Amino acid sequence: MSTSHAPVPGLVIAIDGPSGSGKSSTSRGVASQLGLRYLDTGAMFRAITWWMLDHGVDVHDAGAVAVSAGEPQVVSGTDPAAPSITVDGVDVSVAIRSDEVNAAVSPVSAVPEVRARLLELQRQVIGEGGIVVEGRDIGSVVAPDADVKVFLTADPAARAARRALEEGGSDVAATEASLLARDAIDSTRKTAPLVQADGAVQLDTTGYTLAEVVDQVVALAQAVGNPR
Repeated sequence: MSTSHAPVPGLVIAIDGPSGSGKSSTSRGVASQLGLRYLDTGAMFRAITWWMLDHGVDVHDAGAVAVSAGEPQVVSGTDPAAPSITVDGVDVSVAIRSDEVNAAVSPVSAVPEVRARLLELQRQVIGEGGIVVEGRDIGSVVAPDADVKVFLTADPAARAARRALEEGGSDVAATEASLLARDAIDSTRKTAPLVQADGAVQLDTTGYTLAEVVDQVVALAQAVGNPR
C-alpha cells in the first residue's frame, strides 16, 4: 500500500456499494492515507435500529419507527483508525453488528423519517469536508457534490466470503443469500435506493487486494487535487 499523503483540505470522497463490496476497509484505508476523517453511515442506521430493538419498537411497523426516529442521540466518531459510535452516550460499536440488528436494519433504513433524520446528521458531520464517507446513497443523496464518487462492486460469492470471514466463519451460502436479499431491498426502496450515482467511478473489487483498491481510490482523489 502507498505511504501516507498530505491532507487535502475540503475534499469529500463518497464511497457507495452493496454489503461486502469492501466499502468500510477501503474507506478507512483511503482516509488514513490522505489524512482525512471517516464516516460510516451504515453504522448510523444500525445504531438507530439497535435503539428501536432495545426500546421494543416493532421494526416492521414503519409508522412506529417513524414516530421514534427523532429520539435516539447518535454520535459518530470520525477517526479512521478507531471509528466509534454511541447512542444516548452508550458505545454500541459491537452491539450494532449482532444478528438481530442485521435482520432488522433494512426495514428501519427504508423508513423516510429515519433517512431524513440521519441525512441531517450526516451532512453536519461532513461539514466543510476533509472526509471519506461510505454508505449506499452518499454520492446520490447525501453528498451529490462530492469531489470524488466511487461505486464499489464485487461478485456475490466474493462478497459473501468476505462478510463471513468478518463475522468469524459464518456459513458462506447463507451469508450470500442474506446479502442478495439485502441488495434487493436496498435497490428497490422508494427513499434513497442503492444506485450508482451520476459521475461515480465503478470499481469491481473482486480481483483486487484491499491495498490495490485503496490505491486506486487514492489516485482518483489525487487527480482531483485541492478543489476548495
